[in-house]
This record gives sequence, structure tokens and C-alpha cells, in this order.
Amino acid sequence: MTVGIAGLGLIGGSFAKAYSEAGHAVLATDIDTSALAFAQLSGAVHRTLTKDNIAACDLVLICVYPAAALSFMKDMGPYIGKGPIVIDCCGTKREVVTGGMALAKEYGFTYVGGHPMAGTQYSGFKYARANLFKNAPMVIVPPTFDDILLLTRIKELLAPAGFARYSVTTAEKHDEMIAFTSQLAHVVSNAYIKSPTAGAHKGFSAGSYKDMTRVAWLNPQMWAELFLDNKDYLIKELDILIENLVKYKDAMVADDEATRVSLLAEAKARKEEVDGR
Repeated sequence: MTVGIAGLGLIGGSFAKAYSEAGHAVLATDIDTSALAFAQLSGAVHRTLTKDNIAACDLVLICVYPAAALSFMKDMGPYIGKGPIVIDCCGTKREVVTGGMALAKEYGFTYVGGHPMAGTQYSGFKYARANLFKNAPMVIVPPTFDDILLLTRIKELLAPAGFARYSVTTAEKHDEMIAFTSQLAHVVSNAYIKSPTAGAHKGFSAGSYKDMTRVAWLNPQMWAELFLDNKDYLIKELDILIENLVKYKDAMVADDEATRVSLLAEAKARKEEVDGR
């Protein structure tokens, strides 16, 4: 198999290492020429991905920000051809899928929206690892939902990454869910660490602190763009959170023990309901 990868950050770099270690040919490109050179030196990338060789790929993974993903498809569109399946790996889907589907129709290539549900708080090729996606979920936004042959082919092409399961959905539903499961958590973590008390946490912090602050160590430029792309759903989730936080605060201000207990018990029961014990 020959795989083309646009972007060699954490996600693209991890795909490159996974496919390379599995014995497949990896072609890649990145605006950071030093990252591309290092990836080639390390053996994760075999050749540079260009307009001249992209049509020879079986799979093209676009692992850059949404706006850059659309620019890549627009620039490469005339050269992709009917052979490769193109999958973007952006964190939001509505804008990139709408544009990607239009470009695929214009230039005649096969495009599918995607989002690997894996990552760390770090970014860049140096943190990439071949097993990043092992047993992780992969979200797919296909052009149609009844093309079993296409979905089967996608699973075959992505097999070297090691995904455990696939969710097939719409761009709209993806963005609604990701606002809650990922983006809200990043906002909360980022805001939480701004407390003046944080500077004195050493010796007083354990698992709860680590869990709450892990994703505060994020890529500001990337997440700022993703938040803006999905601001309607994210603002909705923030409004719900703020409303709930006010209830906890009001119960403490009023010394209302019954309400405090009730609020905590409700959330515990909700956690058991949605995740199981």
C-alpha cells in the first residue's frame, strides 16, 4: 500500500510511523521542511508527496487544520485522480466536509470526512508514535451511508493504524458531539489552570488535578480555530455548564446542604447512567 500524508504533526506523524512500521510506502508533505526532513531521516517517510505522485497513493490522509485541509484539496484536486481515497482528519467536520465533498465532485476524486479519536496534550512530530491509534475509535463521515463497499475499503486502508471501532455519522452530529466530549473539556481545563492558587499546587495535588489540567497543555492556534469553527455547539455547551456551576455556587452561598447533596447525587447518577459503573 502507498499512503500519502499531508501534515506531520502528532496525528500525521503517528500515521506515518504506523504505516511505515507495517511495511507500507509513506509519502508526505509539511509546510515545515525541517519536520519533513526529520521524518524522512527517521524512516517514517520514504518520499515527499507531490502533485506528480499523489495519484499513485491508495490512501491520502490530510492531517492539518480545517482551512489548510481545504486548501490542500483545492491545490491537489486536479492531480488526485480516481485511485486514492482521501480522508481528512480535522477536529471539526461541517466546514471541511462541505468543501471537501464539493471539491471531490469537481475533480472526480473520492473524499471521506474522518476524525481519529486519539491524541495527547502534546503536538508535533517528535511526540508522534506508531501505536497512537491502537484500539481508538475512528469517526467517518462518508458521502453516502449505504455504500458498503466504500466503508469496507476504508476499514481495509486504515487497518494498519489499529483502530478498534468505527462510527459512521454526519458532519452535523459529529460537531455537536465533539463540542461536549472534547472542546468543552479543553476550555474548562484551560480556564481552571488560570487560578492564582495553581502556582502553589505542588505537594497538594494528585489525580484529580492531573486529570483536570492535562489538556490545558494544548496547541493554542489549532484549538482557537476549532473552537471558532464549532462555536454554535460549543457556546451551547458552555451555557449549560455555566448554568450548572451557578447552581453549585448558589447552594454554597446559601449554606443549603440539601441542595448540595442533591446536586452531587444527581451528577453521580448521571455518570453511572451514561458510562456504566
